[in-house]
Amino acid sequence: MKVKDVMNQNVVFCKPDDTVREAARVLKENNVSGAPILEGEELVGIISEADLLKLLILPERGELWLPSPFEVIEVPIRELLGWEETKKMLSDVGSIKIEEIMTKDVHTISSEASIEEASEHMIRHRINRLPVTADNRVVGIITRGDIIEGLAKL
Repeated sequence: MKVKDVMNQNVVFCKPDDTVREAARVLKENNVSGAPILEGEELVGIISEADLLKLLILPERGELWLPSPFEVIEVPIRELLGWEETKKMLSDVGSIKIEEIMTKDVHTISSEASIEEASEHMIRHRINRLPVTADNRVVGIITRGDIIEGLAKL
């Protein structure tokens, strides 16, 4: 079975100048967990839910704080400051351009490749989707789920 037999031809994509907020909306509205980034017809990157989630991780503070009995009073204040920092970070994240966080080294596969090749590539590189190309153009996308669905039809 070939990639072209199980791939999704209706490719949901984002543009490099889309914001994180816009990309998150595209993924949610289309019920997909990732999308290629196209500039015109050129594939310039790929974005996944994991890329977006990584933006929500606060930088390590680098210190271990164990309270003394006197410092216990400070705990609610420290938690409030942490929450304020988190709220600010969340509001800032939405305006980041996708081109700043997208994966630029995109793995692709030919529409003529076998699903075995696609599976091996996904497992070896620990990725969940591959843009499918023909004549240097994105003509589809194949996910692990598409391959499983194809196997179920054998």
